[in-house]
Amino acid sequence: MAVLTPQRPAPGSGAPERESRRLGFSQRLGRWDVKLSPYLYISPFFILFAVTGLFPLAYTAYVSVHDWSLLGGQGEFVGLQNFSDVLAQPTFWKSLGNTLSIFVLSSVPQVIIAITIAALLDQNLRSATFWRMGVLIPYVVAPVAVSMIFGRLFADQYGLINSMLGIIGMDPIAWHGDRLASHVAIASIVNYRWVGYNALIFLAAMQAVPRELYEAAVIDGAGRVRQFFSITVPQIRATIIFVVITSTIGGLQIFDEVRMFDATGLGGPDRNWMTTVLYLYDVAWGNQHSLGRASAVAWMLFLLIVLIGFVNFLITRQISTSGAAKKPKRKSITRGNA
Repeated sequence: MAVLTPQRPAPGSGAPERESRRLGFSQRLGRWDVKLSPYLYISPFFILFAVTGLFPLAYTAYVSVHDWSLLGGQGEFVGLQNFSDVLAQPTFWKSLGNTLSIFVLSSVPQVIIAITIAALLDQNLRSATFWRMGVLIPYVVAPVAVSMIFGRLFADQYGLINSMLGIIGMDPIAWHGDRLASHVAIASIVNYRWVGYNALIFLAAMQAVPRELYEAAVIDGAGRVRQFFSITVPQIRATIIFVVITSTIGGLQIFDEVRMFDATGLGGPDRNWMTTVLYLYDVAWGNQHSLGRASAVAWMLFLLIVLIGFVNFLITRQISTSGAAKKPKRKSITRGNA
């Protein structure tokens, strides 16, 4: 028995066409779910960031253009007067120089040592988990405790470092009297705390590198150093950029280590190790009691961090890209016929 299927009327034949059935509520809801649910899933982060990040930044900009006192509250609008007052203070420029000096002495060795430790931990070691977790112990210790311990180690008269220098016949170093020596001591505190943390980040990136690349390099005769610079570094270049940028932000915002390096916590008698954040603290809650000028310092530090972070991003990306372009030449293996 043949089953006849109804045919649709040809277009232009004059027969009335059936109206397309409207979508039901459940179907429209399903489409909305597909379109809007990804934004709803990521919205908590952006809402929290707007409340804890963007709003304080905008409010600090508002305070920086007013004569805002810690005791008297909001005053009149002064425009950029707070910025000019801060730029006219020699202590600000000295704190800025101290910040850049400690940043260079801490961030550069920190990244180099961290990536070296990560490369060593990436090898086949016995009790690998123990060694990998051990490098994270300094990060877990409270920064105040670390600063107090290192403050005793770098004491001018009875410090352990000067005692060891005396044993080998060297003169003691004025860690709290010499400007450069104090920067080296504080940078060592920063490196002690953050090297292990960054090493684990590098290690996680190295373990994601395909092992087949190293096997091919071994067959081609590449040593471990060549493998590191030709395979490991190009493969983890995104992680290197991330660590460099975060180290830049943290190095320019250093506060706990310099605050606890001596008893007064104001960068020494000559402000030899007063950083910009410590200067901001002194302007707001120290002798000046000016939240307006402190907000101006915060905004100038923010712009400096953005500038240096962007420069570091460009330099790191250029280095990693050039390293990725240089591939090891494969040795051609020819087999002679017997």
